[in-house]
This record gives sequence, structure tokens and C-alpha cells, in this order.
Amino acid sequence: MGGERNIIQTGKDTIRKEAAAVAALEHLLDDQFEKAVERLFSCQGRIIVSGIGKSAIIAQKIVATFNSTGTPAIFLHAADAIHGDLGMVQDKDVALILSKSGESPEIKVLLSLIRGLGNPVIGICGKPDSTLARESDIVLNVSVDQEACLNNLAPTNSTTVQLVMGDALAVVLMEMRGFGSEEFARFHPGGTLGKKLYLRVQDVYIHNEKPRVDVDTALREVIIEMTSKRLGATAVTDGQGLLLGVITDGDLRRMLEKKGMTEGLKARDIMTLRPKTVEADALAIEALDLMRVHDITRLVVTSGDRYLGFIDLNNLIREGII
Repeated sequence: MGGERNIIQTGKDTIRKEAAAVAALEHLLDDQFEKAVERLFSCQGRIIVSGIGKSAIIAQKIVATFNSTGTPAIFLHAADAIHGDLGMVQDKDVALILSKSGESPEIKVLLSLIRGLGNPVIGICGKPDSTLARESDIVLNVSVDQEACLNNLAPTNSTTVQLVMGDALAVVLMEMRGFGSEEFARFHPGGTLGKKLYLRVQDVYIHNEKPRVDVDTALREVIIEMTSKRLGATAVTDGQGLLLGVITDGDLRRMLEKKGMTEGLKARDIMTLRPKTVEADALAIEALDLMRVHDITRLVVTSGDRYLGFIDLNNLIREGII
């Protein structure tokens, strides 16, 4: 039991220390952050993000976040720069260099090379008096009092605050660019996230059958229509295709339990008025939300009052929305 308590306690201590380091970062933001954002926003090229060791891994994540939120960026490993990769740096690019110490030999060489090319440099640095801090045009202070590891050695707090600083830059730039959900969807067309942002009801329901009966359709024909179209429901419309109601397999069961006799019954006698509907141009995720709210598995698709078809839960499952 003692060992188990140590495991849990050490985990909690790590989380607490990193959370405290992130909280302290808020108080380090100053006019340098504002200048950095403005410089990145006005960049007519790309953001070249670089680092060494664990900082290089954080740099790659920042690049991914920039690119996915409308700020073009590429990753340059500090050690690879002197072996040909420096050629990726173009005239209008801005360099964003990450380093805890600001004194790594590779960082010093890279800094000298980029300065020689004439590109502006923004340093994200944990030592305000380091070479990187002194020779950068703009410096973002990401100092931490200590690492979360027991020996104060493994990069933990320091890389966490680097990551958060990168996120802060990306989110502010995203806001300044007016980068909304439509742009986000355009940059994330694949997977569940993309589909939630761009897939619409009209992209899905068109693959389904479109069961429909008139108000005077006999019950036997209603059942045949529902069975043949395999959706467990049918719309009830007038002669112009306007939606009047809906009949589901649940309606049929309740009718049998209540009335027993079915002879002479027509669609009008068992249909549900004012059924739950969704517009064809609505997002598919909105249809899912309606199904969840009303605890149902299908919706009538409409355009105004006109009946178009059905969308059901299985459609959304197949599309990966759920």
C-alpha cells in the first residue's frame, strides 16, 4: 500500500508543479509578447520554428498548431540546420527558436546563421540573460523555478511552459486572423473532427430511401411502404409534398396496443403531428444533437415545410460522427 500511495502522490505532485509553472507564466507576459504576435501576424513568409532536444519536440507541436490555425509554419531542427536544412529559410520568414538554457551549441550556431541571413528572430527562452535572449529581436520569457522531476533535471515544467506559450501565440494569431469554424473545417477535412465541422445533413440523407404516404393511405399500405423502404418510418405529406406528419414503427405498436382493430384505419388516424425535423443544410452534428436531446434515432429532413427524406442514427455512425 505504501508503494501505491507513493505512486499516486508523485503523480499528483508532478501535476501540481506543472500547473503552478503554467500559472506563473501568465505573469511573465509583457510587451514582448505583444511585439512577438504583431511580428508573426505581419510575417509575409513562414514561421521557422526550431529547437534542440526536448525543445525540438515542442517546436514540432507548435508548428502543427500554427499550420492548423492559419499561420504557415515549418520545423527546422537546430542540429540539421548546419547540414543543409538551413536552405529552407527564405527571405520573408521569421524564426522562432526555443531553448531552456539559450546556450546550447547548436542553438548558438543556428542563431548566428539566421542572423547572418537577415531574418528576424523571436526567442522563447528560459534564461533571460542567455545568448539566445541577448541576440533575439524579441524574447519571450518562459523561466521556471524548477523542473517537476525529483532531481530537477528532466525537462518537464520547462517544456510544458514552452508548449503553453506556443499555444498562446497560436490562439491570439487565430483570433486576429478571424480564423473561425469554416476555416478550421477547411484545414481539417479528414476524420471525425473535420466531419463535425463540414458534413451536412444533405450530404447524408440522400443515400436513404424516401418513404411517403398520403393522409388517406390505408394502414396496410402504410406498413408496406415502411417495410419496403426499411427505415422504420414514413412521412405523411399532401399532394404538394408538404410535411403533415410522420408514422414510425413505434406509432404502429402503440396503435395496436390501444385499438387492437386495424380495419378501416388510415394514415391520418395514427400519424404524429409536428414531428422532429432538421433542415437539409444543417450540419450533421446538429442532427445528432437533436436526436440526443429528444431521445430518438431518426429525423425528418425538410426544406422549410417540404419533405425531403430521413436521416437516422446509423447514417451518422457510418460517417464517423459518433
